[in-house]
Amino acid sequence: MTPATPVLVARETELAVLEQLLQDGGLGPSLVRVTGAPGVGKTALVRQALERHPGPVLEGRGVPWEGSRPYAVLDQLLAGERVPPDPFSAAELVARRAAGTAGARAVVLVDDAHWSDPESLQALATAVRHQHRAAVTVVLVGPGAPVEAAPATLDVLLRSATATVALGPFSAEDVARLAAARGIPLSPAGAEHLWRHTGGVAGHVVALLEELPRETWTGRRPDLPAPAVVASRVRDQLVRCDREARALAEAVAVLGPAPVAEVAALADVGDLLAALDGAQRSGLLRPAGPGRPTELAPPDPLVAAAVLTAMGPAGVARAHRRAAEVVEDATRRIGHLVAASVGPDAALACDLDELARRRAAEGAWADASALLADASRLSEDRRSREDRLVRAVDALVGAGDAIGAAALVPEVESLRETPLRNAVLGYLAVVRGRAVEAETRLRRAWDLVNPARDPGAAALVSQRFVLHELAGCRAEELVAWADRTIELAGPDAPEALEAVAIRGLGVAGTGRPAEALAGYRAPSERVRSGAQAQRVQLGEGWLHLTLDEVAQAATELESAVPTTYLGGSHRISLWALGWLARARFLTGEWDAALGAVAQGGDLVARTGMVLVAPLLHWTGAQVNALRGDWDAAGRALRDAEAGSSDYPIMRVPSMLARAAVAEARADSAGVLRELEPLARNGPRGWVDEPGAWPWTDVYANALVLEGLLDEADAFLLPHERRAAERGHRSTGARLGSARGRWFGAHGDLDAAREAFRTSLGLLEQLPLRYDRARVTYAFGQTLRRAGKRREADAAISAARDGYLSLGAATCVARCDRELRAAGRGAGRAEERTDLLTPQEQTVSELVASGLSNREVAAELYVSEKTVQYHLTRIYTKLGVRSRAELAALRGRTPAT
Repeated sequence: MTPATPVLVARETELAVLEQLLQDGGLGPSLVRVTGAPGVGKTALVRQALERHPGPVLEGRGVPWEGSRPYAVLDQLLAGERVPPDPFSAAELVARRAAGTAGARAVVLVDDAHWSDPESLQALATAVRHQHRAAVTVVLVGPGAPVEAAPATLDVLLRSATATVALGPFSAEDVARLAAARGIPLSPAGAEHLWRHTGGVAGHVVALLEELPRETWTGRRPDLPAPAVVASRVRDQLVRCDREARALAEAVAVLGPAPVAEVAALADVGDLLAALDGAQRSGLLRPAGPGRPTELAPPDPLVAAAVLTAMGPAGVARAHRRAAEVVEDATRRIGHLVAASVGPDAALACDLDELARRRAAEGAWADASALLADASRLSEDRRSREDRLVRAVDALVGAGDAIGAAALVPEVESLRETPLRNAVLGYLAVVRGRAVEAETRLRRAWDLVNPARDPGAAALVSQRFVLHELAGCRAEELVAWADRTIELAGPDAPEALEAVAIRGLGVAGTGRPAEALAGYRAPSERVRSGAQAQRVQLGEGWLHLTLDEVAQAATELESAVPTTYLGGSHRISLWALGWLARARFLTGEWDAALGAVAQGGDLVARTGMVLVAPLLHWTGAQVNALRGDWDAAGRALRDAEAGSSDYPIMRVPSMLARAAVAEARADSAGVLRELEPLARNGPRGWVDEPGAWPWTDVYANALVLEGLLDEADAFLLPHERRAAERGHRSTGARLGSARGRWFGAHGDLDAAREAFRTSLGLLEQLPLRYDRARVTYAFGQTLRRAGKRREADAAISAARDGYLSLGAATCVARCDRELRAAGRGAGRAEERTDLLTPQEQTVSELVASGLSNREVAAELYVSEKTVQYHLTRIYTKLGVRSRAELAALRGRTPAT
């Protein structure tokens, strides 16, 4: 009976390739190898491909004990028919038996082909080479590098294939999909844990999902065993080892990758070289890898887990206690003591707590969280146990694992109410974008804490308020809480260092950029490495970006992205990626910008820190819209809106993303609609501060394009004044462009020229390629409206060159339409359209593409009445009566 086809996940490409190879009947016989590590899903892939195959299928399987019996596999394929003794005759017989119905290829499948007898494989290879009329595909399934195969078998496998379909291990995302297909939802962190443990081998993933209770996959990250089949194989390998080889394998499983000297000391072997030979031959240990010649390691986490299971709990505990005496590193030593503990140990819990404090002071929150979780488990009294658990969750949030922390919320909420508990829950609410919940919990924490009696707890609550005010874009409140944190904690405490790293942003948000920059000098000099440096670099990079120091900002933000700083924070990395994407956008490095967006998007999915998602996807939406990839821009907008948007630091970039897409579509009314909440209600202060968020010029420009000139003037004046007071160059240039349009709309061309030239002069000092092209284009449109065609053509051509260098296809097309409307670069007219003037050509093209009169007017910077006038003349000249007829005449399908 044919086995049931297993659920196939994340193999769509390989399946399509294999199905095509099986169906391609016009190429004669073929031999296809399907390769990959054991358990990677080769058989499942082939079964799925054969489910819909219309032709006959002959199946056989190689097994080790039949590898030396000639034609053992052919006996299976030919169902007992006598096999001729030479490969040519056997090949003819295979071709006759495999003959299928007309138009349907036959498939000869040999699973575990590396264990097949050479004679059978030689006959199949001969059939492929010499039976030219046979419509048959031979499929050999096995590992990519079958070192255990007989030489003759290996020769056929490596030399005879006409095509190979190679399967690699799954990614963490594939592991999550595989679990979901079996009704087990995994968090991104849980999927990554299972992926690392199994190496992404589908068979091992499925085995653990089926063998372990469903509750294994909820709550804290579990210690995972080996699948039963691996555990059984490893037990057999251990039994076959001599005592010293087994001792060496057990020592490596306990220690993990470790120097040979430590492994030998723990194993206590007499003849180290002989023991090494035996353990390596058994497959229970290996050299640690390139560049680590004096270290040994388990082959993979599953083998290590299986060895530990075979040792039993008592044996593992004894080995860990001995390991604590052997290893030199203090952190590893305490880890072995924890692993050896079976009950409460107050002294060890205190040691763990102290080490966690040191890791937290370095900003290594992931390490601190793991240490505090162990300390909580080993604590004897309830108060210490609960305090350490809450701090472990707090450190987990600090490391950026909001999903893992959220899984522990029910456990934390069940504990007695303390300022620390509320502060931690409030902190988690902040990074999940839940402003109302965060405010409630943090206010309750502050009400409960007594700063005089417990300044440490008060400092922690205060520092969480710093993050809350940052997300709320409340600069003055941020500075006040930061100062309070530093006073309560002392300048060298982790809470104070993080407050200092953020404080400068608040100072700049209150209009004191010079003071903000000066405030970073001391922490930059004092903290030059480690995870705390990551925080300072983020703050400096963010600040420099708002002050138009884009190149320096990019360098600092790139340095703040990695999380290798002693377990640095994903939270900081996400912010760094969000602002790095903006820096790359501004300088025209749009592929790099999208790379940062993609990296950050993956990190958001893994960590659950949705607070930063809108910032990331704002850049993605804008770049894709300017490139004309509207589907990708739409996806980015949806991603920017995902989750809660309680905080201004989420709402503002979401609005800017929607406005950017509307502007790329020349939909100035849409721009006003998206940004009107900012113009009407605020938030004010920081959001209006020059350099913080580039929205004021976009809104002012749309007001002018919509003919709302009085509203535009009233809106521009205070923002122009503030930009001048701050001396902020890019904001002055952007607002100057909007003012230039405003002067042009009033017919004051001299004032418009002055405004545009001043703006371009400011931008000459800055590496803002998109802004330079955008201002130049606006200048050209204004000149064209004033009838200065020659000047307008020069400006628009220059803008076109700038847009073209950026890959801004949407803007390039707009420039081309402007130039055609002016009589330059007009392309070949379609049927009867040679009767049209250049302006009418452009209007007819836009209308035929599906734009409304209002949208055409916005594109060409003319009134709707002018568009309607041109459209009436177009209809008359071309003899059409509707937009649909015009689209048909021009061979266009109107956009919907």
